[in-house]
Amino acid sequence: MSAALATVERYLTELQDRICAALAADDGAASFVEDAWTRAEGGGGRTRVLSDGALFEKAGVAFSRVHGSRLPPSATQHRPELAGRPWTAVGVSLVLHPRNPYVPTSHANVRFFTTGEAENGAPPVWWFGGGFDLTPYYGFEEDAIHWHQTARAAVEPFGSALYPRFKRQCDEYFLLKHRQEARGVGGLFFDDFNALGFETSFSLLRAVGDAFLPAYRPLVARRRSTPFGERERTFQLYRRGRYVEFNLVWDRGTHFGLQSGGRTESILMSLPPLVRWDYGWTPPAHSPEARLTEYFLQPRDWAAMTPPPSA
Repeated sequence: MSAALATVERYLTELQDRICAALAADDGAASFVEDAWTRAEGGGGRTRVLSDGALFEKAGVAFSRVHGSRLPPSATQHRPELAGRPWTAVGVSLVLHPRNPYVPTSHANVRFFTTGEAENGAPPVWWFGGGFDLTPYYGFEEDAIHWHQTARAAVEPFGSALYPRFKRQCDEYFLLKHRQEARGVGGLFFDDFNALGFETSFSLLRAVGDAFLPAYRPLVARRRSTPFGERERTFQLYRRGRYVEFNLVWDRGTHFGLQSGGRTESILMSLPPLVRWDYGWTPPAHSPEARLTEYFLQPRDWAAMTPPPSA
């Protein structure tokens, strides 16, 4: 498994390089600053953050390879038979918070996880996980359709059943249960995936990682120059509050990082630089702000839809 782990690590570091180069070029005014770090129990990573750019108010793209002697509770909640095993996790995660409220926030993560042999001699266990999801503030059908059609095209070569499955898992996972409200328009989400064997499962992971930029950059190009004012900015900051709530309350990756003694700054790089909460606020009826929750944040088969003629 050490050779396989090294192969996955090479792909992930190259993916981080490629995504950072593309996003910095799109921003045009700011560059990523790298923070290399080590973890006391084992491993480390390189966290790259772009701040106060022309396009991105904050963008973080992190690579990590960490290991430990005992799996934390967040990793064994659904796999209790793995409790107490040594483990290694390697992955790339990113969160992009654009400046313009018409450009959606986005998140992506691809990762590989393996355990050591159990005390009773049970063999190591491994799996892949990841996906990407989109969180608009102002919804556009053509953007959601492009996002999902790109996601479907990425995984369809591995089986026609995977996109509906991963899409449903994304809708179910990125749900603020305390509000019964979706975080965004979804995308792909998978975890504990090893059904296709190592080589093909790894190919699936690469297909998802490689699809992120083609899914996201066209949306940026469409929306980055859209004029906005104080109303749109205020709504963006209000909706960012939902993003913070999900990451701190529900996100398993955040919980795993904190429970496993990970680096707090890197774990919380996903949080936006500015946010607001307004007590009991509701958007005006029939407004674009109301349409976000009433239409766009409802589960839909976006990939099966045809973009409107104006797109």
